Amino acid sequence: MLDRFSSNSSKPNAVRILAIVFFATALLFALIGTVMGDSFYIRLATEALIFGGLALSVDLLLGHVGLLPLGQALFFGLGAYVSAVVLKEWAASFWLAIIVSMLFCAFAGLIGGLIAIRSKGVYFALISFGLAQVFSRVIYNTRELGASDGMTGVPVVTVVPGLQTDNPLGFFFVTWLVIGGLYLVLRYVMQTPMGRLFGAIRVNEHRVCFLGFDAWRFKITAFVAAAVVAGLSGALYPMLRGFVSPELMFFQVSGNAVVNVIIGGSGTLIGALYGAGLLTVLKSILGSFTVHHHIVIGLLFVVVVIAFPRGIVGYLVPVLEARLSKKKTGDNSPFW
Repeated sequence: MLDRFSSNSSKPNAVRILAIVFFATALLFALIGTVMGDSFYIRLATEALIFGGLALSVDLLLGHVGLLPLGQALFFGLGAYVSAVVLKEWAASFWLAIIVSMLFCAFAGLIGGLIAIRSKGVYFALISFGLAQVFSRVIYNTRELGASDGMTGVPVVTVVPGLQTDNPLGFFFVTWLVIGGLYLVLRYVMQTPMGRLFGAIRVNEHRVCFLGFDAWRFKITAFVAAAVVAGLSGALYPMLRGFVSPELMFFQVSGNAVVNVIIGGSGTLIGALYGAGLLTVLKSILGSFTVHHHIVIGLLFVVVVIAFPRGIVGYLVPVLEARLSKKKTGDNSPFW
């Protein structure tokens, strides 16, 4: 009965192809940077993947549960700060920083979820926004965490023997594997009964409750999971940049993540990664020509919303599915 609430169950082939294309393109981008001897492109690809992880957490809530998180950068920033503190003050251990960041963000997500999940619609969005504003200001005024200047001097750490975080290509592969793993896990979860219930809550929460399911429990589960995904992605940021700042929790970061999801295609997961990659590269390219690159990105957002209301991936999936169906039936005639 819940199968019809799964947004991805009927289109696995097209989504799989688009996922392969995305991760292959990321690899190609990094390899081109290596051949050119320019680590800038490798770090750019790594940063796009990291912010793609944040976008995945937004898509989990927005595209699958129907909750608009305007403060998801809170957990991204918390993950980054916890990772930096562990690496600087505790031990220069990659795995310890990752595990502690995930556990801390899971706890923070549980507390934040208990506060926000009771609300719906715009009220949930405003509460999540408010929580991020409060915590960002607390960190902004905490001297022990660097206050407005943030924390600098995050040490280089060893991921595995022979691979350190100051190796651009090596750390890119680590990030590629982490974000790829997050995508596969979320993709799998969306195919399970729990994932279908997420979709059912997005479509009609009252009907889910009428069928005997505790919608609140599933919503809090999704909120905590999204916090962990965002926190894990954020934990990688200081390893890439060597510093963290309160700006990572500001609304601009949360807003960009929402824009990434909408441009890529809400509810598709892989669309969140496409959106993050596209916007990260665009900001870098346009930023080298003009300080007003946000205007161009804003116009792009308007065009995509008008021309492709379901996002880029939301448009491409049915097109690819139609093509694949024609190939299966032996019809090679053009369908455009």
